Amino acid sequence: MRNTAKITTAVLAAGALTFGLSACGSGSSGSGKADADATLTVAATPTPQGEILTYVKDNLAKKAGLKLEVKEFTDYVTPNTAVQQGQVDANYFQHKPYLDDFNKKNGTDIVPVPGGTVHLEPLGVYSRGVKKLADLKQGASVALPNDTTNEARALKLLEANGVIKLKSGAGYDATPKDVTSNPKNLKFKELEAAQLPRSLGDVDAAVINGNYALEAKLSPAKDAIAAEAAKDNPYANFLAVKKGNENDPRVKKLAKLLTSPEVKKFIEDKYDGAVVPAF
Repeated sequence: MRNTAKITTAVLAAGALTFGLSACGSGSSGSGKADADATLTVAATPTPQGEILTYVKDNLAKKAGLKLEVKEFTDYVTPNTAVQQGQVDANYFQHKPYLDDFNKKNGTDIVPVPGGTVHLEPLGVYSRGVKKLADLKQGASVALPNDTTNEARALKLLEANGVIKLKSGAGYDATPKDVTSNPKNLKFKELEAAQLPRSLGDVDAAVINGNYALEAKLSPAKDAIAAEAAKDNPYANFLAVKKGNENDPRVKKLAKLLTSPEVKKFIEDKYDGAVVPAF
């Protein structure tokens, strides 16, 4: 099933639940006005976003006069639906191509916070059977993330390493149907991003999102047989809110903390190249 159906179904399911967050939003309803002293609740995936936010909460927020609560989710849908429905004030888990695709397909109006770009998680190819992509055998199976933008990102990584070629102009929504040259006759297996690390025992290689690789104790810097370059990479993660809440003073305060020298050092020290500061 392609991403449109998967996301729409997930959004409908998410809308039917409160996720225990109905009382978590703290006054930001799209007007840009909020109680500056109220707790700011932010949805995030656990690694590295939740860890970075927890560092801010434990070490920087109090001194800056910010009350911060972190709500962690393990999927790429709920953090956006929770922001859209006002169940949380902001989220931190996604890149711009993914957000643009999500808004388009779901009629949401979530926007990046100005100055809130924080980090990049280089996408990597991992394998238990080969040491380099060139060693993949004819007909090898390669698992890809099944959400639109990350699947395209994975295919572009394979193309950059000479494994396949995509048709001219293939963009952020490229799919295996856009592959024009596949000399090794690779077989692509589309899986939910969170399932990719667990697929390594069943496929010859898997292209895994940085946060899920980290949770599985895999490092793009050390374990990947191919990884994205950080320079000029459009997939940096940022703080996002429902449109109209960009000027919430608490959000602006958090955006400043997330791009502070202290956070940059935390990222560099903790992740050793598996996560790269993007500011």
